Amino acid sequence: MKGKIVIDRELCKGCKYCMIACPLGIILMEENFNRKGFIPAVCVDPEKCTGCSMCARMCPEIAIEVYRENNEE
Repeated sequence: MKGKIVIDRELCKGCKYCMIACPLGIILMEENFNRKGFIPAVCVDPEKCTGCSMCARMCPEIAIEVYRENNEE
C-alpha cells in the first residue's frame, strides 16, 4: 500500500508527536517558523510513506491528512 500525508504547516504547533509516532522516521521538523511562530513538521521522504496514519492519529491539532492508494491489483 502506498500512502501520502499532507501536513498543514499553519495548523501544526510543532509538538513532535507525529515525528515520534512515525514508524519509518520520515517526519522531521522544518527549519522555518510558521505564521504563528511554531516550527512545523514536514515529511522528508514521501516516497516511503505507507499511509499507516499513525502521525494523523497522534496529532492534537488535526493538522495531518492521510491518503492511501491500494496498488495490489
